[in-house]
Amino acid sequence: MNSSRERKKAALYEQLRAATNSTAMNKASIIVDASKYIQELKQKVDTLNQDVGTSQNSSSPAQVTVETLERGFLISVLSEKNCPGLLVSILEAFEDLGLDVLDARVSCADSFQLEAVGGENQGEADSIDAQVVKQAVLQAIQNWSQSN
Repeated sequence: MNSSRERKKAALYEQLRAATNSTAMNKASIIVDASKYIQELKQKVDTLNQDVGTSQNSSSPAQVTVETLERGFLISVLSEKNCPGLLVSILEAFEDLGLDVLDARVSCADSFQLEAVGGENQGEADSIDAQVVKQAVLQAIQNWSQSN
């Protein structure tokens, strides 16, 4: 009976290791790995929910994504239509946040597409995160759309 219980326990640990991509061999380490894995999954769900909320926001004429880089952010803005004046509004939002544009590509021909790398000013370090940048860009787009 005792060996049956041990086999069940070992099988459970093996399932936990497999489900969480853990290489740990003891119970405490497997639980720590499982906890980290659950946090990663929660973060992915939150990101997906934010992306779905943004794409369902019909008042915004553009799609915005912000990724955190080692030093700054990768900001992408895409609209299926040309948006005269939108670039200025977005750059003003960057300035208000204290972001320096380190690199950018912009296309305004038939559609509007911006891909920019923004780095924080030295005095502003660690004061903003990707969500703050995204909200500022979305607010700039909303302000621009209301004025046009």
